[in-house]
Amino acid sequence: MTMTTSNEDLYYDPYDKTLDLDPYPVWRRMRDEKPVYRNEVYDFFALSRHADVQAAHVDPRTYSSAYGHVLEMMQDEPYSVPVLVMEDPPRHEIHRSLLSRAFTPRRVSAIEPRIRALCADLLDPFVGSGGFDYVQDFAALVPSKVISELIGVEPDDREEVRKLIDLCVYIEDGVGILNATSRGASRQLHSYFCEQIERRHRVPRDDLMTALAEAEVEIDGDTRHLTTEEAAYLTQELTGGGTETVARLLSWACALLYSHPDQRADLVADPSLLPNAIEETLRYQAPSAVQGRRVTRDVVLHGVNIPAGSKVLLLTGSAGRDERKYVDPDRYDIRRRLDSHISFGHGIHFCIGAALARLEARVALEETLSRFPTWEVDHDNEVQLHTSTIRGFERLPIRV
Repeated sequence: MTMTTSNEDLYYDPYDKTLDLDPYPVWRRMRDEKPVYRNEVYDFFALSRHADVQAAHVDPRTYSSAYGHVLEMMQDEPYSVPVLVMEDPPRHEIHRSLLSRAFTPRRVSAIEPRIRALCADLLDPFVGSGGFDYVQDFAALVPSKVISELIGVEPDDREEVRKLIDLCVYIEDGVGILNATSRGASRQLHSYFCEQIERRHRVPRDDLMTALAEAEVEIDGDTRHLTTEEAAYLTQELTGGGTETVARLLSWACALLYSHPDQRADLVADPSLLPNAIEETLRYQAPSAVQGRRVTRDVVLHGVNIPAGSKVLLLTGSAGRDERKYVDPDRYDIRRRLDSHISFGHGIHFCIGAALARLEARVALEETLSRFPTWEVDHDNEVQLHTSTIRGFERLPIRV
């Protein structure tokens, strides 16, 4: 049951599909009434204010990621798989330094012409067509194809990899993301990358999978190569992370610019406004809206004791609308002066692909607006993606 008015009991359920359509009234009440919120049903605490969420992000020793970062995946013991979002220092720094090789400024800037050509190839067939699904026909394809190229996924395999990534975040009522479909897709994807890493051992290429296959790391005083399993997990994480959030960011931009036609017209007239528009979109509708942590010690915040070992949800989506940080936060304004937001995370878990995501979003929106200065969203046939952590559209038909 979703509660939203001041006369009703405050209840936040991250699995409530109706609430997820517009969680902001409940999140506002949480910030005002219970900035440390306790959910007994699902056994978690939630932080909703910007300052508290930001402080948790920069204190990984207290707010540990090692036990899982998605509510239904959180467990009592630390995960042993080498996945950045589920690692604490020092292993996190070791693996992050390896993956950062894919996102050097030189490598990211060099790929812009390729992104622009890809956007043109995807959008040109729809000029004069009357309409298309902005997510399935465009927004979900751009980041998937770009990250697959950087990593070294075979061109003939890229669409199948994208579909598997979509299935990895498939949600089933009652069990969330931990269902047979998502588990099966994750295993299939992992097997694929293990096979690809083994191929790189035999025949190296100029791609990230080869770099991971050949990488040496020092862990616990022992210098060695990554195992095939370790390299495959890191590859899988990078592929999934580089696909899902950018697709949802673009879907939100499309929907928001339709509902704010004057601001869309401003972007058509002056594309130099796009970088700030992207930051405002990230603040206003964070694609990765919720992150999970476990506290490693007792924490007292706003007079509430959070016992050691407790699950804590960091509500990034709520933090972006906190009036304690932003003036008139529920107003979407592409000219807003933003000193910062935390929609890409903060501290050691700041999104490793943020520069690429910003580039992809800017180029994709430039190419969209140059061909379609106006469009209408078919809200009757839209489909919003529902998970306990990611928010955005799975399908967003538009008329052009």
